[in-house]
Amino acid sequence: MKQTAMRQADFTLLFDLDGTLTDTDELHFHAFRALLAEHGRELDHDSYLRHVHGSTNEAIMRALLPDIPERHQELAERKEKLFRASASRLRPTPGALRLFDWAQANGAAIAIVTNAPRANAALMLDRLGLASRVDALVIGDELAYGKPHPLPYLAGLARLGGRAERACAFEDSPSGIRAARQAGLHTFAIAGMLPEAALREAGADAVIADFNAPELWRWLEQAYIRASQT
Repeated sequence: MKQTAMRQADFTLLFDLDGTLTDTDELHFHAFRALLAEHGRELDHDSYLRHVHGSTNEAIMRALLPDIPERHQELAERKEKLFRASASRLRPTPGALRLFDWAQANGAAIAIVTNAPRANAALMLDRLGLASRVDALVIGDELAYGKPHPLPYLAGLARLGGRAERACAFEDSPSGIRAARQAGLHTFAIAGMLPEAALREAGADAVIADFNAPELWRWLEQAYIRASQT
């Protein structure tokens, strides 16, 4: 990962990781199913979306395994090992490399803001070939509050000397969208497992299929021009 000194960023791009920079939903779903099966329990897609998608491990364990709180940390670690064992073929979301190239060419800083454990985030960024192109990695569980609290996005901006009016965020979950919007960020939602209506209801300014969306590039051009003039 790049070592970026504190500075006033020309522009800042803040990315969620799971489901945003790469499609991991099925991997996480199957990892949680395997974990619960070890304890004689089941998980369907509706429950996954309701209790798991975009949440912290602490909240997930409280929802899925409320009767054994003393084992939550152990079981969360077990689930993440199951996930990492299956994460050998991750691919960047279409257009992600193009957007990272744009950031490098235009002096924009990049932060990853995720509720994923640090070991997962490091593995995913390495597999995606993006680790050396990231200026800051913000892990929600290492802060006082994770998403949907805005603190992780505020921390990402602070670490890069960024300002919300000269930045944007990319998310795929309602909790992440709420966190980014409460931090004052223009927020693009990546369409995935959830319907567009749910993403817009959470506060997304726009819903795009991937990072090649013309709407994104029109907005970036206009926003970067505005930032350059201030």
